[in-house]
Amino acid sequence: MDKKIDNLYRNDKTDEAIHQLIKKIDEHPKNVDNYLQLSTYLIEQGSFDQAQKLLEQAQHLVEKPQELSYNLAVAYYMQGEFDKALTLLDKIPNDDLTLYQKALVYLKLGQLQKALAYALSIKNKDNRVKELLGDIWMGLGDFKQAEDNYRQIPEDERNAKINFLLGIALFDHNKEEAEKFLAKSKKMDRKYYQQAENQYAAIMKMLSDKEKGK
Repeated sequence: MDKKIDNLYRNDKTDEAIHQLIKKIDEHPKNVDNYLQLSTYLIEQGSFDQAQKLLEQAQHLVEKPQELSYNLAVAYYMQGEFDKALTLLDKIPNDDLTLYQKALVYLKLGQLQKALAYALSIKNKDNRVKELLGDIWMGLGDFKQAEDNYRQIPEDERNAKINFLLGIALFDHNKEEAEKFLAKSKKMDRKYYQQAENQYAAIMKMLSDKEKGK
């Protein structure tokens, strides 16, 4: 990675950073690092289609096209092309990054047991992995395991989504605490809260009815 260009990018000089990388690619079309750096920025900016096209073209130019596979798999994933993403990921050694991405894909495909198997295989379980595990357990209907994983994320690092899902996970056995998490989520991001409330309406009603029936 070119650190000078990365400093530009991290200091909100995105266009300049991208322009410099394009220039470097034109000058050294076989250098894989420039493609990886540019595609990472494009993915972070939400330009998934551009990242995909860049990497697909680069595959025919660099000596080791497999080094582009992870970023290309992420670009496919972000555009909902899960089968293409998996095909690439299956060709890459199973390090933590690859396992995480595989778990994400299988979660999206609704193959939750496979998603869980890959997620549990990740050695360095950072906040992103704990959130993923929580999401998978939620999908499997195991609210206790979901709660345990979400709670491992430090309180000041939880976003609106994590607070909302903690509220859902707790609703059945600790309604008072659940409502605090839900209120926190709503305060952090009202738009997300309303979308999530609609998405989980049936579950919230079921838990509420269960609570009334006690």
